[in-house]
Amino acid sequence: MLYQRTYLKTLTQEEFIKGYRKAQLIDVREPNEFDNGHILGARNLPMTQMKMRKGEVRKDKPVYLYCQNGMRSTRAAAMLKKQGCKELYVLKGGFKKWTGKVKTKNA
Repeated sequence: MLYQRTYLKTLTQEEFIKGYRKAQLIDVREPNEFDNGHILGARNLPMTQMKMRKGEVRKDKPVYLYCQNGMRSTRAAAMLKKQGCKELYVLKGGFKKWTGKVKTKNA
């Protein structure tokens, strides 16, 4: 069994939808992936730029993270935890399992 980090909560899509509007919704995928489709209302903060741009994430608000399948968002959460973020949530299964509202740059 995988040890679940206590600071990180993995949410189903239903749980994610319930809370993300009151939180900071961050897509940690690369800009080209983001442009091809992302959750409506998400902000793109790529994992590769997280160290440089960590100041853009508020510590006093919940942070909802997602990537393509859940790996990068879990790593990003670990990084943000070190920065003092307390409420960290990750979308189970990532964007590829998402069936909710999506926005694309091209549409």
